[in-house]
Amino acid sequence: MILSRLAGRPAPLAVGLAAALVLPWFVYPPVALDIACWALFAAAVDLLLGFTGLLSFGHAAFWGGAAYGSGLIAVHSGLPFPVAILGGAALAAALAVPIGYLSVRLRGIYFAMVTLAFAQMVYFVANQWRDVTGGENGLQGIPRELFGLDLSDPFFFYYAGLPFVLAGFLVAWRIVRSPFGRVLVSIRDNPARARALGYSVERYKLLAFVLSAALSGLAGGLFALGHGFASLQEVYWTTSGQAVMMVVLGGIGTLWGGAVGAALVVELNDYLATAGFQETGIITGAIFIVVVLLFRRGVWGTARALLARRGAPRPEQREPAPSEAGRSAETVQAEG
Repeated sequence: MILSRLAGRPAPLAVGLAAALVLPWFVYPPVALDIACWALFAAAVDLLLGFTGLLSFGHAAFWGGAAYGSGLIAVHSGLPFPVAILGGAALAAALAVPIGYLSVRLRGIYFAMVTLAFAQMVYFVANQWRDVTGGENGLQGIPRELFGLDLSDPFFFYYAGLPFVLAGFLVAWRIVRSPFGRVLVSIRDNPARARALGYSVERYKLLAFVLSAALSGLAGGLFALGHGFASLQEVYWTTSGQAVMMVVLGGIGTLWGGAVGAALVVELNDYLATAGFQETGIITGAIFIVVVLLFRRGVWGTARALLARRGAPRPEQREPAPSEAGRSAETVQAEG
């Protein structure tokens, strides 16, 4: 069922898959891995922001928590790195249950501030629990074991970790295309009406929050193992802000726009850092302002709208529509 639906949109999927496969041939492999991880992180944030209407500034807790969790599993257990990554994602999901339960009853800026407060609590714990996390020095020397294979080369590890990113995007796509995802959109647009229709709004929000956290943890665990360390930067609130910026740049509610925004931000930061420019935030902030002012739907959202407008038939070219009265009854039955 999923594959048949994916086959209905071969062009964008083929382009995206091809770009993911050839990316480390055109950019430095560690940067390519950063783009892939941040793309999945941005998609997870967009699942909550674009499709549920919840702006979270606390997702660094799940990205960073999974980074530490995956690192600790890899360091102390010696298990293959896929097990460590999945363990980090499970830790992020478990952490999201109490945080989400206490947060989803709030809306707007109150929800954003509460999630930010919880993220700062995780940052405080990571900083003070030095015996486990390494404190300011971070968790270093994280291995990347896979049944004796040498994955120390970033080029090979990129392809070893890419299936996790692709699987995460597939899960996110399936969520937004499912009846559950359509309920989330209805809650975003009109929570009172969704509640009147019998949907438990808080329960749906909580489940969306946990799923978003799990995908964020999947990306964070892969990021930590790819670099071989986990630092306090992963749980700092600016990490959440950067993911939100990527979503806005690419296009809120587009899911794939997060990948475009991640590629732009990561590649720009790498270029500026290589050139010796220290204040990268000035440039990225200026670009963010320009995109918000000129491309209200984001880069990917604007491009998709333009392509849809160009591909739409002109009024004189359209076939006569069937009887609206006949169609409306069938539509209501189908939607019901």
